[in-house]
Amino acid sequence: MDKIALTPKTHTTPPAKFSHGVRKGNILQVAGQVGFLPAEEGKPPTPVGPTLREQTLQTLDNVRSILEEGGAGWDDVMMLRVYLTDVDHFTEMNDLYNAYFEAQALTQPPAARTTVYVGLPPGLLIEIDALAVLDSPGVA
Repeated sequence: MDKIALTPKTHTTPPAKFSHGVRKGNILQVAGQVGFLPAEEGKPPTPVGPTLREQTLQTLDNVRSILEEGGAGWDDVMMLRVYLTDVDHFTEMNDLYNAYFEAQALTQPPAARTTVYVGLPPGLLIEIDALAVLDSPGVA
């Protein structure tokens, strides 16, 4: 089974030897995503804005883009890991998370964990990665 690197058109080429996502068989791992706007040729990655709301919603959209590139959707996600830079953001992030996934009409929510991590680049408030298992091991 081949390992397939995933980089949607909305994402810039990673600056190092890693992929935004990787699919092998029916397993899809989305690398940590942040709230960067969709890629524009010739422009560096740019945060969507300074607020947790803006960055959380854009980060979730960026994760979704990689899932879709690999043939998956939110219902295929088994685990989400959320990294915040400020413990005071837990309540707001949970409210945004709940509203976002309510709008996605999930059949069952994924397992999730949230931790505080202060190593994100300046200005970035949230990072999310995901693990999905698809029904079929076929190629996207």
